[in-house]
Order: sequence, then C-alpha cells, then structure tokens
Amino acid sequence: MRWWKAVGLAGAAGVVATGVVVVRAERRRRAYTPDQVREQLHVRFAQATAAQEAIETAAPAPRDGISARLRRWFRR
Repeated sequence: MRWWKAVGLAGAAGVVATGVVVVRAERRRRAYTPDQVREQLHVRFAQATAAQEAIETAAPAPRDGISARLRRWFRR
C-alpha cells in the first residue's frame, strides 16, 4: 500500500468518525422537549442574574493610588 492511500483512508475514517459524533449530538439535542429547553434556559438565567447580583453586592475596591487622585482632581 502506498503512503498516499493510507493517508486517504485515514482521512476518510476521520470524516466518518466526525459524522458519527455530529449525528449523536444532534439526536441528544432533539431528545429534549420544548418545555425542557425553556426550563433549562430559565435555570441558566436565574444563575446568571444571581451571579451578577453577587458581584454587585461585593465590597468595592479601596480607592487609593493614581486613579483615585485623578478622580479627585477632575471632580474639582
């Protein structure tokens, strides 16, 4: 067998394997009902807003250094 045939066969096997992975993922995705998808989106949104609120309620960083001086200077 010549080397280019082996490379061609390996490439074909790679394409087939990729197709199998894509088909399996598509089957899993289609297995959800619209209500399940909607519920999962609501859960993710609630998690994201809770994380955002946690960030907003965190203590602000102390203002010291050059940036604080510049802010004070430009406030005048």
